[in-house]
Amino acid sequence: MSDAVIQIKGLGKKYVISHLRARRYTMLRDKLTDGARASAKRLWQSFSKTSETPKYEEFWALKDVSMEVNRGEIIGIIGRNGAGKSTLLKILSRITEPTTGRIEIEGRVASLLEVGTGFHRELSGRENIYLNGAILGMTRAEINRKFDEIVAFAEVEKFLDTPVKRYSSGMQVRLAFAVAAHLEPDILIVDEVLAVGDAAFQKKCLGKMGDVSSQEGRTVLFVSHNMETLQALCQRSYLLESGKLIGQGPTKNVVDQYLQSVQVLMLSESTSLEQRKDRSGDGSARIISCQITSADDDEVIRSTSRLKVTIGYRSEKPILHPQFSAIIYDYHSNIGLISLDSDIVGGIPDVLPPEGQVTCVTEPLFLTPGRGYINLSLIRAGGAITADHIQYAAYFDLEGSNIFGSGKIPERDLVVCLRQHAWTVED
Repeated sequence: MSDAVIQIKGLGKKYVISHLRARRYTMLRDKLTDGARASAKRLWQSFSKTSETPKYEEFWALKDVSMEVNRGEIIGIIGRNGAGKSTLLKILSRITEPTTGRIEIEGRVASLLEVGTGFHRELSGRENIYLNGAILGMTRAEINRKFDEIVAFAEVEKFLDTPVKRYSSGMQVRLAFAVAAHLEPDILIVDEVLAVGDAAFQKKCLGKMGDVSSQEGRTVLFVSHNMETLQALCQRSYLLESGKLIGQGPTKNVVDQYLQSVQVLMLSESTSLEQRKDRSGDGSARIISCQITSADDDEVIRSTSRLKVTIGYRSEKPILHPQFSAIIYDYHSNIGLISLDSDIVGGIPDVLPPEGQVTCVTEPLFLTPGRGYINLSLIRAGGAITADHIQYAAYFDLEGSNIFGSGKIPERDLVVCLRQHAWTVED
């Protein structure tokens, strides 16, 4: 007998995109004028032998998606921005209806799809806890029983009776996740919204999702662009691309498939970093360029080179308490090798002008020859808000060099990182 709590068969979602003339704003007189014009146009076409082709097109956000999720599983949903992940979660959360296909869900669903999901901005944090509980079908007694745990987890005791509209985005996420996770849903759906919270709270949420699944036997659907987190948390994953399901299975295999497809795409694209759409963050500041060179003025980057990473950025206003993070990965294994973080070593002022560039210089790499790539993040407000995050922001190739002075150049076989060491013989 199947223990599936979610069964999706042939799911599709179609949107009709209208191509209308752009307008800065619309007034009542514009509506009246447009109505008169449309009526006159229809009247003219009724007497005319020709008709104008409607200016719209159909867009399938999802097409023929089928999957099955069992009770107690933590399932990852992977894909580039625009792949259809959020549309799938909105359909599962009953926010929108599918165009084709069928979904069968057993149990109560709690969703956290964006900051402030299900909150009424004018109500206090306390009132919103009861409101969310009621929406989930909880009785007042059940909410009372979990109330203290929710408040303690969200860490908003001081602001419990303050209207939610005065909460920061991080506070809203903390409270929203605490409500969704503690009010005992059978299925918990979490989108990339956790990226808004700080690192400590993200770790706390991931631990809670693990407990919800392993100890309470509940099901979690988790969307994230953090591949390491997905592999640590999810047993199985599904890969979406352009609205279609193109991969499924153990999370490591699906992540490898996703990374390979993204690598091929990024290498073949001529799109500049500023124009890239496969990014996450709130968009308050953008990374617009990244250049990786040798800090030793060599034409090539060698195994012993110091790396120089130059990052260009742009924002509409000065960036307060900024943090730049760059993680270098091995191209072939997708293993993280080096983390460069301005919050750890310092060097970035508390206020950056709206546009400029920052530079990071490393010590000698001591890496075996091969290809690497870099993921970039621009974080503001002292680590609280991710403004921009781009995977595969730039690539670089390392040429072998005589690292240890032995005259031999190490080859890449089993390892990537090298460190100075010594061998001796003892009696």
